[in-house]
Amino acid sequence: MRIDRKVVFWVAALVTLLILLFLFSSILLPFVAGAALAYLLDPLADWFERQGFSRLAATMTILVLFIVVLIALMLLVLPILINQLILLAQNLPDYLARLDVLINSILQSSWAESLGVDPAAVRSSLASLLSQGANWLTTLVTGLWSGGLAIINILALLVVTPVVAFYLLYDWDRMIDLVDSWIPRDSVGEVRLLASEIDRVLAGFVRGQAMVSLTLGTFYAAGLVLLGVNFGFLIGLVAGVVSFIPYLGSTLGFVVSVGIALLQFWPDWVMPVAAATLFISGQLIEGYVLQPYLIGTNVGLHPVWLMFSLFAFGLLFGFVGLLIAIPIAAAIGVLVRYALARYLASPIYRGQDGP
Repeated sequence: MRIDRKVVFWVAALVTLLILLFLFSSILLPFVAGAALAYLLDPLADWFERQGFSRLAATMTILVLFIVVLIALMLLVLPILINQLILLAQNLPDYLARLDVLINSILQSSWAESLGVDPAAVRSSLASLLSQGANWLTTLVTGLWSGGLAIINILALLVVTPVVAFYLLYDWDRMIDLVDSWIPRDSVGEVRLLASEIDRVLAGFVRGQAMVSLTLGTFYAAGLVLLGVNFGFLIGLVAGVVSFIPYLGSTLGFVVSVGIALLQFWPDWVMPVAAATLFISGQLIEGYVLQPYLIGTNVGLHPVWLMFSLFAFGLLFGFVGLLIAIPIAAAIGVLVRYALARYLASPIYRGQDGP
């Protein structure tokens, strides 16, 4: 009965947490962002404390440095991004005209005729595909906007997030001790062990993935700019940021950059091939260098599980769901491995007469 009560207690706590997240998902964005920022910066605050800073001084120093670096990056990067977005909007009609010419030249080629390709059918299929893609993009943007990116939430994100991060970072250790004091005493050892494992997995993945995304974004943006691909900085930066979703960043960057290069340099194939080679190289560098050295192989977050978590929590909680998907995926992964280990050591698995 004691085990049954413990199971009921923890299941009820989990269900209550999910219900609260669902009910307040529309206002959680600045608080989740502030908590994530405090979590990421807590090791730095601990380092400052070891150097003789008080917790308050360490927190203020970190946030001032963070804000200065963020403003500097915005002053350097934001004008470039805005300029490239404006150029993209201005050049979009020209690119659509070039795309039409490119499709016609391919459909009228000798190898297309030898394959028995019907140009009218292909053009109809492409038109339908482009229409569906535009509808999907509109739906996605509308969903993100209504799910947490309205103007008032953007202002709240900019104003409230630093305040939340400051207080959470300042009180982080005391909050951990307070939560620890609430844990049922007969479960405190197991909970501490599981919390430590979740923290190890989450810290290893999030902090490592942040470095991977930054490195890949810089690599892709610099490579595309050197190749002379239009909007290369914007494409590379977005591909790097989105790379926290396995394979999505590199695939998205590959398709967009090669497509832009084809429209820009057609009929020359050198630059499109070079753009494709850049992203293939980036994927190899990520898989064989960045992932093993910056994240490691023992974090326990399988790419398929990670993608499922991002899509599932994004569907349930909107943009906030994307922010909480990774920590919840890490926690669930640790809990499942723990439950599986307990099951394999139990009489249910070994049989009542087992050793």
